Formats: sequence, structure tokens, C-alpha cells
Amino acid sequence: MDTTEFPQTGSARVDILQSGYAREETDGEHVGSTVTLIRDGDVVVVVDPGMVSSRQELLAALASLGVQPGEVTDIVFSHHHPDHTVNAALFPIARIHDHWAIYDGDMWISREADGHALSGSIRLIATPGHTPEDITTLAATPDGVHACTHAWWTAEGPADDPFAPDQELLSASRARILALARVIIPGHGPAFEPDSSTPR
Repeated sequence: MDTTEFPQTGSARVDILQSGYAREETDGEHVGSTVTLIRDGDVVVVVDPGMVSSRQELLAALASLGVQPGEVTDIVFSHHHPDHTVNAALFPIARIHDHWAIYDGDMWISREADGHALSGSIRLIATPGHTPEDITTLAATPDGVHACTHAWWTAEGPADDPFAPDQELLSASRARILALARVIIPGHGPAFEPDSSTPR
């Protein structure tokens, strides 16, 4: 996709349902993805629906914004690691989007994600790095573009992703995202506005 085509502002609304984390505790490793709700007109999108510590708390966060699970029209997987995907079935009518297809009921609709529009203000772009298949969801809001992505785990990085097979490819994807987004919603942390300290 020619990223110059994507608007810098738009009608999407972005809310964080859960800020992600990845931490060691005495009982083991706890991992939760950042779960994001994006709305634009009749399109209601959940990006990376889990893992989460409590499904009830996730659904309560959704309900607090006036959305029921059956009203979610689309789910986006930034990539296929289970900590970002396992709660997809909470949303019974949603189409699921990944890097190469849309899954709708029993239909597998092949398409490349790069440039795919979910609405006038929501687009997918290919951003390989954390995995070769990673995609980023761009949402143009009245206050600028938000990017839901695993190009960063958190605002601090890490600068070199321990899972990335190609750090140069990750750096190129980060540059592509930074050229577009005012706000980054990373894979395992709170949203942040990038600055000179943001890992490239």
C-alpha cells in the first residue's frame, strides 16, 4: 500500500480494553496481549483478543463502552502467537483478519493484508519483524493515526526483539509505522506517543 494514501485524521475511535504485559512471577510467566477496540461507523474491531488474566474483565471493559460481544464485526490478529489470538471465540459473528486471509464462518477468503480496508478510517499494513507475517492495524482518529502493532512490545522496546528472525526487517517496519502514526499501541504495554527515545 502507498502509505501516503492513508489519511492523517479520520472518524475512528480507539479504546484500550487491556494494556498488555509480559512478566515473570513466583508462579511462572504471565503474558497478556494489549487488546484494543476500534469503532468506525458500523465497523467494530477488536485487535489481538487475548490471552488475558480474566475473560470476564475483558468483556466488562467492552460493556463499559456500550459494546456487546455479538456486536463486534471484525477481529484482527497482528500475528498468530497464541497470546494474541486465543479469545477470538468470545466474539461469535466477527470476521477474523490475518496476514493472508479473512475467515468468515467456514469461508477462507484469501487476500494480502497490506492495504486492506476494514472501513474508511481503518487499514491493515504488512509490518514483518516480530514474525514474518506481522500486520499492523492503522486507525485514523480525529486526533491522528493510532497503530496497533507488535513492532514494539512496549514503549521501551526491547530495541532488538528476541523473537524477530530479521532485525533489519523489523527496523524497516518500525520506520514505516512511525511515518504514519501519532500513537503506538504495542503488543504488551500501554499506548505511547513515539519520540527520540523510541527504539528504531
